[in-house]
Amino acid sequence: MSRSLTALPKAHLHLHFTGAMRHATLVELARDRGIRLPPALTEDWPPRLSAADERGWFRFQRLYDVARSVLRRPQDVVRLMTETAQDERAEGSRWLEIQVDPSGFAARFGGITAMIELVLEAAAAAERATGVGIGVIVAANRTKHPLEARTLARLAAQYAGRGVTGFGLSNDERTGAAGDFAAAFRIAARAGLLLTPHGGELAGPDSVAACLDDLHAHRIGHGIRAAEDPALVKRLAADGITCEVCPSSNVALGVAADPAAVPLRRLFEAGVPVALGADDPLLFGPRLAAQYEIARYAHGFSDTELADLARASVAGSVMPEPRRSQVLAGIGAWLAGNP
Repeated sequence: MSRSLTALPKAHLHLHFTGAMRHATLVELARDRGIRLPPALTEDWPPRLSAADERGWFRFQRLYDVARSVLRRPQDVVRLMTETAQDERAEGSRWLEIQVDPSGFAARFGGITAMIELVLEAAAAAERATGVGIGVIVAANRTKHPLEARTLARLAAQYAGRGVTGFGLSNDERTGAAGDFAAAFRIAARAGLLLTPHGGELAGPDSVAACLDDLHAHRIGHGIRAAEDPALVKRLAADGITCEVCPSSNVALGVAADPAAVPLRRLFEAGVPVALGADDPLLFGPRLAAQYEIARYAHGFSDTELADLARASVAGSVMPEPRRSQVLAGIGAWLAGNP
């Protein structure tokens, strides 16, 4: 018998706020607020998605916007964060870095400052209730004007050291050149925040290189398309740039034909630090432990290699001491124990 993957201590570095919502919570909140959900979020859930073209990505974004619309009261934000932390604990996650774009909620919750404060308060309460450490990554939307990203970077900088741990850039990386957002990332860098833009999922290896060259990324959200460029893979490995690989997302969006087609082992064996992530389980279905199951069953990862993935998730995080040492010790104990 194999060791339990939910018992393997790990960090979760790629999870979006709205996409972390439980499906049952979405359905309940929609019913209570009289919001009619499309079939893709009810009887056909999880939806069949593809982002191979603009139409496919538009459909994905539309479903995401519908899901966001059910969050209308501060209690909803608190509930989402608490349930997410509970789910993380059940998956074996000891540390979560969750991405949120406050501008998507600003009109409903009194502005971006009020929203980020609500999220931080909810995260602190969820951490106390569950024991799962939580850092918040403020993520700009690359489909919007770069000036909006600067505003969010200044907001993130204002709360650096007060719960905000990083600054990201999400949405379709085929739009909005990375260099256009360089000023925002400089603001975040001066505040000492971890820089983790998306790249190399929907767009090719050039998008990963742009994140490194123009945004000076510490981590790459996704990054799997880097596997198409051997020189870039060597650079990621040499510089220790963690790639937040999300296999279920890659398959659901049509980037990979099946779990075995995700270049997880290729990156791992080349020495690229890989942290597995669930991305948006509300739309894709599987959560964190299932990504480790994909590594085990679709890519043949041994328990020793799975422990290495868990260690890479810790190393790529901003998890503070003494939690970091405790989680690493837990990984060692998991590997040393009987299956």
